[in-house]
Amino acid sequence: MTRLARFAAALALLAPGAALAEPTPVTVRMLAHDAKFVGEAMGGVAVTLTDARTGAQLAQGVIRGGTGDTGKLMSQPRVRGVQIAGPEAGAFTAVLEISAPTLVRLEARGPLGKGDAAITVSSMRWVLPGKAVDGDGWVVEAPGLVVEPSWTGRAGGGTLSAKVTLMCGCPITPGGMWNADRYEVLARLTGPDGKPAPVKALAYAGEASTFRADFAGLAKGRYRLLLTAYNPDTDNAGVAEQEIVVP
Repeated sequence: MTRLARFAAALALLAPGAALAEPTPVTVRMLAHDAKFVGEAMGGVAVTLTDARTGAQLAQGVIRGGTGDTGKLMSQPRVRGVQIAGPEAGAFTAVLEISAPTLVRLEARGPLGKGDAAITVSSMRWVLPGKAVDGDGWVVEAPGLVVEPSWTGRAGGGTLSAKVTLMCGCPITPGGMWNADRYEVLARLTGPDGKPAPVKALAYAGEASTFRADFAGLAKGRYRLLLTAYNPDTDNAGVAEQEIVVP
């Protein structure tokens, strides 16, 4: 073969579609900020992988599994190169069929079981044919808190309860791993006349992740509730809005 022929053959191998696609496993996990992995107890996490340059969808699925090992994630010092995700940690694994280095865009939305508390986190990275992204995998972080209010109305007022958790569903308790004393839960009511009522703090109610406050002296009608939760140590925040009725 002449030198020119060899050069032409090499160019042919580099032509689009000439290289064979190689199966390339990619594992995706979502880690709640200041907490553990988001798994199926919270409804899972929707994952979409696309080619960032062409927009072609490469894979789609849902993170399933548990929240992982509390000791490894929350207590033990992190050591470089040591995997923190065991087999119990929620994950989605896709096998991409790629024939060239591919810039992959990840979009992860969750927790799916918590309605408006779900957020979308995106990330990008290069994936090489045949080079698996495994071990801990491709980990994205989900900041925020899940805030779920419940209102019981009565003449002139009512009781507002709120369940507040990390995005993984991890419980908030006094003196616990996630200390209830460090969480600020505030209710803001806007009345039928459009005027805001004074901000009211919810106190820990004696049950994991539950905060409560009683309201009195309210006029009959429909109110707009804005409920916020915040941890100043981590800047984690969550919000819920809904309409409530004072009979």
